[in-house]
Amino acid sequence: MSETTLQTPAPAAVNTKPVVVGLLILFIAYIAILFAGIPQKWTAASHAAHDPGAEETFPEKELLPAPEAESAGHEAVKAPPLWAAVPFCVLLLCIAILPLIPATEHFWESNLNRFIVAAGLGLIVLLYYAFVHPSPVELHWPSHAVVDGALPKAGTIFVNAIIGEYISFIVLLFSLFTITGGIRISGDLKATPALNSLILAIGAILASFIGTTGAAMLLIRLLLDTNKERKYKVHTVIMFILAVCNCGGCLLPIGDPPLFLGYLRGVNFLWTMNLWPMWLFVNAILIGLYFLWDTCWFYRKEAPLDIAIDETEVQPLRINGLFPNLFCLIGVVLAVMFLDPSKALGATETSEGWYPPMFLREIVQLGMVFISLLFGSKAVRAENDFNFSAIIEVAALFFGIFICMQAPLQILNEKGGQITESVYAIGGKIGLNEAQEFFWMSGSLSSVLDNAPTYVVFFETARAADAAICQTDEAHAEQIRKDEAVSGVPISLALLVAISLGSVMMGAMTYIGNGPNFMVKSIAEQSGIKMPSFFGYIGYSICILFPILLVMTLIFLR
Repeated sequence: MSETTLQTPAPAAVNTKPVVVGLLILFIAYIAILFAGIPQKWTAASHAAHDPGAEETFPEKELLPAPEAESAGHEAVKAPPLWAAVPFCVLLLCIAILPLIPATEHFWESNLNRFIVAAGLGLIVLLYYAFVHPSPVELHWPSHAVVDGALPKAGTIFVNAIIGEYISFIVLLFSLFTITGGIRISGDLKATPALNSLILAIGAILASFIGTTGAAMLLIRLLLDTNKERKYKVHTVIMFILAVCNCGGCLLPIGDPPLFLGYLRGVNFLWTMNLWPMWLFVNAILIGLYFLWDTCWFYRKEAPLDIAIDETEVQPLRINGLFPNLFCLIGVVLAVMFLDPSKALGATETSEGWYPPMFLREIVQLGMVFISLLFGSKAVRAENDFNFSAIIEVAALFFGIFICMQAPLQILNEKGGQITESVYAIGGKIGLNEAQEFFWMSGSLSSVLDNAPTYVVFFETARAADAAICQTDEAHAEQIRKDEAVSGVPISLALLVAISLGSVMMGAMTYIGNGPNFMVKSIAEQSGIKMPSFFGYIGYSICILFPILLVMTLIFLR
């Protein structure tokens, strides 16, 4: 009798055909409205809201109206009361607590159930604005307007949250997630502390150049494959989230969404490279701490048999799926850099240049996804065990988060001055300076709110504060002019540095501070790693990252 060898069946590739068909339908629809001139009108309306001369820039376009409250006969726009932030707080508590309760643990594993909870709380917010909120609300997309009436107010909040913010956010994450899912950096290397530290260091560098999402999705599977024989690996994933998903992404605007929003508001593209000393300080300590922690504690706790298996079952490093995914990844980065509808391409002294139509940037990103799915290797995706579960989880939860956080963001916008004065008072008592106060304010809120809109709030707060001081202090005005020549915006360099670092690095303090945090958690759990709960993760971040950031502020933010 001949022996038969049992072979493990090859992993099945996820069916991407529905996504490809859906993208094709979306492209056809966008081309149709593009020929109808609708995205161009949206772009023109956006410029009209921020530039009084937009009619000259878009003389051939019919600008959408942007009535103000006074002209419409409405009362002044007012922020909601503090209790309007309750749905947002409840959603955070659901994310934190429901996975821990035996009765709801399995319920929360379903992305559909997550969406029902998140969207249900979002619906409560919309109903509040429709039937309870007494004053008009401001529309921010595509142009500015003040809107009154029950359904119009609810629609305005939805448009601001979903069309104005969420779509761009989730399209970028989806594009980077899907494209990098077609690239496999494989190899079952020896999972030594030094090798894991090297992967973290490479990820921290890549995060600034292909985005924290791109770097995380590119390297997380290699890290998990390398450590699959080890028993203790939760700490490795946590350090990966801290360094690669967050702290590594502060050298370029494409590294993290807050810095990209700063770039859109006038910050010079390469100015963020000036953050390299703080980037190096934080990431070097994080990776060095991981090396010592793993070497002196966890690696020694591993069973000798597991270490022996890890050293025996070694597979060389291989990179598959670079075509066409590497070019698609570059295409996404270039689209984010150059297809901003608020910035003209080819502008000269005699020409206004060309403003990309609204959502062309997102369509090009999705076009890169289309090419990746259509021409990329299905076998590589199967080897990656690629599926859309992690990005669906992020999309489901952040759909509700973006709607629910409209109330706290409006409260912060209106009460920002009072909050700033209070923090100044507290900061003065404990010896903090302005830069340190802005760092901790922007960072603390970036931990529980999405760090991109939080950055915008404090960016504008700092700009307004400096403008007010300049009116009475000529020396300060002269310094701001010098700082503007360096950064491109009339904000004190110390404050701009503080806001940038706080928004990016303290997004690592919770799972919801930055989009890639949740995706890495989800991928790790799909690989069989029991990740800490919401509060458990916060315990790690407070013990590890918080002291490092505290020392950084004392050294660099003076």
